[in-house]
Amino acid sequence: MILVGIVGGFVLVLIALIAIVAGIYNKLVMLKNRYLNAFAQIEVQLKRRHDLIPALVETVKGYMAHERETLEAVITARNQAAGVLQAAKGHVGEQGVMSQLAGAEGALSGAMGGLFAVMEAYPDLKANQQMSALQEELTSTENKVAFSRQAYNDSVTTYNTKRQSFPTVVIAGMVGHGTDAALLEFEDSAAIQQAPDVSISNA
Repeated sequence: MILVGIVGGFVLVLIALIAIVAGIYNKLVMLKNRYLNAFAQIEVQLKRRHDLIPALVETVKGYMAHERETLEAVITARNQAAGVLQAAKGHVGEQGVMSQLAGAEGALSGAMGGLFAVMEAYPDLKANQQMSALQEELTSTENKVAFSRQAYNDSVTTYNTKRQSFPTVVIAGMVGHGTDAALLEFEDSAAIQQAPDVSISNA
């Protein structure tokens, strides 16, 4: 009788432990899926940003024939950023990948800033209607990138907090959640969160 009671108690404890581990695992999966979904929104907006840049360069090329180096720098930075974004898809949350993406987008923002600075010397270009439309689209996209990045970082922070909390921290590594997810911090966050400072009104 005593042995039956001990075995029964052991079974109950085992069931309770399995339920705790399953609950922790399911919570971590849910939180990870949340930040993966948030990153998918960043990806959509960054792709939109990358897609707008060739149209922008084509629009300004006719006005800025002597600024080939500036235009090439923008296209090179755009292509590198698009490549890093594509490579990041299967490695969301990994520190090195998020740092590479931040660096590539920061370099693109820097190249775009250089382009818009040069454009100040071309009043006819600033008055171009297609340029105006592209500028508005870029402004909207940059705002969406900033919003999506904040949502991603919030989701990552929630995941990391749960992963680091007791008793989750004891079990997380055993169920495939052994490391924190990395935030996405653009090196030039001000540049990517704000529209380029260029006037497009008729001079």
